[in-house]
Amino acid sequence: MGANRVREDDESKDDVLPNLFETKQVNKVQLVIRWLFSISVLISICLVWFYRFKYVPTSVAEADNHKLGTRRWIWIGLFAAEIWFGFYWILSQPLRLNQVFRHTFRDRLLLTRYEEKLPRVDVFVCTANPVIEPPAMVINTVLSVMAYDYPPEKLSVYLSDDGGSDLTFYALLEASHFCKYWIPFCKKFQVEPRSPVAYFSTTSSNSKHNSSSFNSEEWSAMKILYEKMENRIETATKLGKVPDEMRARHKGFSEWDSVSSPRDHQTILQILIDSRTPDAVDMEEISKLPTLVYMAREKRPQHHHNFKAGAMNSLIRVSSKISNGSIILNVDCDMYSNNSVSVRDALCFFMDEEKGHEIAYVQFPQNFDNISKNDLYGGSLRVIAEQDFPGQDGNGGPLYIGSGCLHRRETLLGKENSKASKRGQWETNDILSKLVLTESIAELEDSVKDLANCIYEENTQWGNEMGLKYGCPVEDVLTGLTIQCRGWKSVYLNPERQGFLGVAPNTLGDTLVQHKRWSEGDFQIFLSKYNPFLYGHKKISLGLQMGYCVYCLWAPNSLPTLYYLVIPPLCLLKGIPLFPKITSPWFLPFAYLIISTYTYSLAEFLFFGGTLQGWWNEQRIWMFKRTTSYLFAIIDSISKLLGLSKSAFVITSKVAEEDVSERYEKEIMEFGTSSPIFTTIIATLALINLFSLVGGLKRVFIDMKLETTEQPLLIQVVQCGFVVLINLPVYQGLFRKDKGRIPPFVSLKSVTLAISICILLSSLY
Repeated sequence: MGANRVREDDESKDDVLPNLFETKQVNKVQLVIRWLFSISVLISICLVWFYRFKYVPTSVAEADNHKLGTRRWIWIGLFAAEIWFGFYWILSQPLRLNQVFRHTFRDRLLLTRYEEKLPRVDVFVCTANPVIEPPAMVINTVLSVMAYDYPPEKLSVYLSDDGGSDLTFYALLEASHFCKYWIPFCKKFQVEPRSPVAYFSTTSSNSKHNSSSFNSEEWSAMKILYEKMENRIETATKLGKVPDEMRARHKGFSEWDSVSSPRDHQTILQILIDSRTPDAVDMEEISKLPTLVYMAREKRPQHHHNFKAGAMNSLIRVSSKISNGSIILNVDCDMYSNNSVSVRDALCFFMDEEKGHEIAYVQFPQNFDNISKNDLYGGSLRVIAEQDFPGQDGNGGPLYIGSGCLHRRETLLGKENSKASKRGQWETNDILSKLVLTESIAELEDSVKDLANCIYEENTQWGNEMGLKYGCPVEDVLTGLTIQCRGWKSVYLNPERQGFLGVAPNTLGDTLVQHKRWSEGDFQIFLSKYNPFLYGHKKISLGLQMGYCVYCLWAPNSLPTLYYLVIPPLCLLKGIPLFPKITSPWFLPFAYLIISTYTYSLAEFLFFGGTLQGWWNEQRIWMFKRTTSYLFAIIDSISKLLGLSKSAFVITSKVAEEDVSERYEKEIMEFGTSSPIFTTIIATLALINLFSLVGGLKRVFIDMKLETTEQPLLIQVVQCGFVVLINLPVYQGLFRKDKGRIPPFVSLKSVTLAISICILLSSLY
């Protein structure tokens, strides 16, 4: 009825071009409050800067010049750190003061004028290692996007396997058979989510269902069918071998007869389902199935393969000769579709008559379904998704973050935005539908293999002006920046039902490694010709330039943070005051900054659905990342700039051992799998602050015998106490007995380093 009514409206209002989305801004009262708060914080920051400048130590009672010089340098270092923190805070303000929120009217796509013009959509799923990205997980993502609420003849799904694994191919082959049952089941019963493992783990045959025709027997039968397939895939994965009967049944496995290693093989390309053939239908022989393609691009030891960016560019070329979808959706292999109408939601922006022509890509947030109750490792990225990205959208568009993003194909091919492209933008060029059926699938496969060869990109603009950019660990962010600088806009869409759900790191080590890669890549952008302030000048708004730099300058945050975590505690231990007394009027801006910013941060976190313990965990991880991930990111970035090292791409594991998973569910921090050097830094800083707090409390409340209001060391005591409290899991990790504890040799090294640093300062002052 609803669809018919919409079509009737279309016929009666031919001259009306309804908007397919709306944009809402923050209400004025809330915006005024934010502005007032930001102004008050800025005034306090300036007062702190003025205090540091005015009161640089010039004399020390009964002290020699050496002590005076040391204290002056300590003061200047603190001043520099506070200048950086203030500058970084200023950079973040456009993201908080100019936010927009998008809402789509996807029902309007049922209008005849839109429905007939729905573009072909190509979905790219990328995997690179069958060990840390299990094939069973990969095919659940594939099945979830194959079951989209979208015309199947206009949907093509491509799996790029950079691991070149016959096990992954086998899993995809199993999925190509299972989808004939799964897709009609999803559409008949309006299943959500459409990843089988996610669906069956959250529902039962007795669950309340969207469809009144839901049949528990059909549910049970489908679950059994899925579990049998899953067991076959997992058995093959454990044995490391494809069943002989399956290998003999499908010609595709013969490709692996000449594969010497995952890093040395020819292009392997198999079209498992071709939507233009009569047999590409579900088991009921009613509905067509989407096209399904497997690709393992050519790998040779003497050729650099450019990691995920190289895989994406190969997919862009290969798909252009098979389906040539006008829209490209790319998802990571662990990021399954949680919303069957995500594609239609995104098309509301691309197909909007008024503004669609200027939109290059629609970015969904990265959400995760394995976050612990209180987000132990800060993996939800809650504030970034709910606060920062709407701010980027308000300033010109969000970053491209590498997954859950729908692109206009032509923008990935380097096209500039122009008003001339406003009309006729969806004149489709569906090569697949135009190919004559007399051409066999084998001929089609052979004709496109060269597009994924190692030498194809030589002496071309691929990786530079075309496709995803090469030479950067965060090729997605860099690619999005260059697209926006060519005149295109991007859109951030965060619907009520999350579009995609993935797997967040569930160990401290994986979390720190992931953020090391992100921060290193972002900082390399800042140091390159693509610096947002230089490359984006007069191309994107100043607010968006600042928004990019919030992430590009993650890495340099490590230096002032380390200074603040080491010097004030050690000065407390020696009785050297670095902050004003409570009775001093200069105490007020320090107190206001501390109280207001932490209160605002907590309120913001709780407002976005977090918990008090979750906020506390995020503060801890924020400190760990800045003192380890960001520190090594800045070191490696400078090394690469000097030509001393090359870029690397580290994949975080999507699976964990059983005992690791149990500790994660209980929210017990995992140190055992972390890099020893990361853990050593974290433990050493925690011990320095503990030793300093114990010594400082003795000095403040026993030796000095001053009234609390006259204590010049009070702020240092509070800061040191805060750091000690936030590091309680570290102290526990030093004495735990399970495998997740801090290793004994790391504990011994950390204690030795902490004591040595404390003694060294005593000798210097």
